[in-house]
Amino acid sequence: MAIPSFRFSIDRGGTFTDVYAEVPGEPGFRVVKLLSEDPQNYPDAPREGIRRILESVTGKIFPKESFPAENIEWIRMGTTVATNALLERKGAKTVLVTTKGFRDLLQIGNQSRPKIFDLEIRKLDLLYEEVIEVDERVRIIKESEKSDPDSGLEIAEGTTGEKFAVLAKPDLESVSKELEAVFEKGIRAVAVVFLHAYAFPEHERQIGKIADEIGFEQISLSHEVMPMVKMVARGDTTTVDAYLTPHIRNYLESFRSGFSDNLEKSQLLFMQSDGGLTDSGNFKGSNAILSGPAGGVVGYAVTTELGQPVIGFDMGGTSTDVSRYGDDYELVHETETAGVRIQAPQMHIKTVAAGGGSRLFFRNGLFEVGPESAGAHPGPVCYRKDGFLAVTDANLVLGRLHPEYFPKIFGSNENEALDFESARKAFEKITAEINAYSKERKLPAMSLEEVALGFLRVANEVMVRPIREISVMRGFDIKEHALACFGGAGGQHACAIARDLGISKIFIHRFSGILSAYGMGLADIVVEKQGPSALVLPENKEDNSLNYLLKNLNKLAAEAKTELLAQGYKSEQIEIKRYLNLRYQGTDTALMIPEPDSTSKYDTGITNCELGISESSPELQKNAEKFPDYVSAFRETYLREFGFDLTGREIIVDDLRVRAVAKSPGLQKFTLAKKGGTPEVE
Repeated sequence: MAIPSFRFSIDRGGTFTDVYAEVPGEPGFRVVKLLSEDPQNYPDAPREGIRRILESVTGKIFPKESFPAENIEWIRMGTTVATNALLERKGAKTVLVTTKGFRDLLQIGNQSRPKIFDLEIRKLDLLYEEVIEVDERVRIIKESEKSDPDSGLEIAEGTTGEKFAVLAKPDLESVSKELEAVFEKGIRAVAVVFLHAYAFPEHERQIGKIADEIGFEQISLSHEVMPMVKMVARGDTTTVDAYLTPHIRNYLESFRSGFSDNLEKSQLLFMQSDGGLTDSGNFKGSNAILSGPAGGVVGYAVTTELGQPVIGFDMGGTSTDVSRYGDDYELVHETETAGVRIQAPQMHIKTVAAGGGSRLFFRNGLFEVGPESAGAHPGPVCYRKDGFLAVTDANLVLGRLHPEYFPKIFGSNENEALDFESARKAFEKITAEINAYSKERKLPAMSLEEVALGFLRVANEVMVRPIREISVMRGFDIKEHALACFGGAGGQHACAIARDLGISKIFIHRFSGILSAYGMGLADIVVEKQGPSALVLPENKEDNSLNYLLKNLNKLAAEAKTELLAQGYKSEQIEIKRYLNLRYQGTDTALMIPEPDSTSKYDTGITNCELGISESSPELQKNAEKFPDYVSAFRETYLREFGFDLTGREIIVDDLRVRAVAKSPGLQKFTLAKKGGTPEVE
């Protein structure tokens, strides 16, 4: 009898790792939930979950150290490896190579002071250990200089079509010596960030070539990582890429080494921050920060099918992630994580440090929830590992959790149920502390249940705030949304959250406890390409600027599609989405506007796109007449987001972006038929 082929979708979270496997036969799937860290019992949680499922289905014994994978078709995974490395500053030793005079730019940042009244501010450590300044400089030339033969300037054209004056070229011999010196110190990652490299990348390429010849293992060039204007965010993003990618690469090698064939015959894909899957070889530090939470957004977006906008509420063990899904995935292109500004497409997800493992404190007469977490080890008190009082303990003592419905994976030997008695004793202790405080101030005493409920109300309020941020504060009516609750603890708080927000419809999927893992298997493969621009968006369809935009959008689309074709996907599987990053003249806030007309009527056939075609060609001019109305879409979005419009000002195109999506056969999609009736209490 042949062993069936397996498909695995895995979410490695901060507390739990969820493994969903699709196998032929009945019921057609297997699910394993285990602690993300349990060094006494296994070295790697995702691999251990795969091993357990293989054993349960095949009846064979698979060793924990290394086992065969010939029957695994593919593995799709979202992981917090990159996020944790950034938070804990455990990435690779990195050197920053930047334009002379800008060595302190990333340390200065944008001069924001988020904790203006904090008397003991402690800035997080920088990601790089060494800085090399390079005497290179280019600048955009004036119109008068273009026609002046006596200016004495060396003129070169940038990627945006603008003309640059090359004021100083890098001294390659000097740079080589400095790079060799830091290489001798054990630094193996280099981030190259030059002032105008987003539009003039030649100098960065020269430095990258030298670093490669010396032997640096990770070379991140800012014009390749994120070719956008803002140097601070571009520099931070490039440094993150150099700092985290080696760490991710080491994890991938470690994960593969747990299989006897290194997964050579199995497809290994990872979830990116933008909600798309990518081959493990293309999984980089700059697109890995929201790898885990993005799977949950895909999961509820694909499975809800409610015909109305949805708020995603993903409450896990360590934190809670909230998001919104309307007609499409909502992406942001500049975020701050662990004190680092990252300029890369990411799901618009707000995270708060409130989850099932958030610790409970009574301080100065106040109930406090988090931000400290009990984690997976030792975990809450009820995990039987001498843990800390947490939100999960509160739900347990209030009867909202039933130990008999939980897997017996707790205790030192991973074979015991949740410990109700220990959780109750911990609450008796903190209740006595609270009542002693109240007695001194002649306040009424509280019962144990009132204390537990009080902590849950505080936790709920902490989680409601970010939901309002992504909806009400952006011009959306929260009451028109449904609430999709998932994550290990989402269902325990669903009704309370919906009541606080005025939401009348709650969606809880059959796999709500593992929806992030399930969503990985429903996601598509995505390649993103981005390029700079320096144009005013014309309202006149006959303006030649539209031809230039169309040509460059098609160029980016051709590059993205070529990558997917090289991975084995067929042309008919690939969908192209185009975006313009727009802002009003004189403002600093740009909005990424998706193509208003999703039918892509102006697509000229990107697989054979004539990239050298003239902007004034009849073919491009004909298609430019069908160019979507980005102007109206931008003004509508701007008015909704900010409550006012700046009609009359020119609209600047900061960047162009293309998202190529390959529809791949994923997991079987489970949906539930609508049912009505009277709820029954067990």
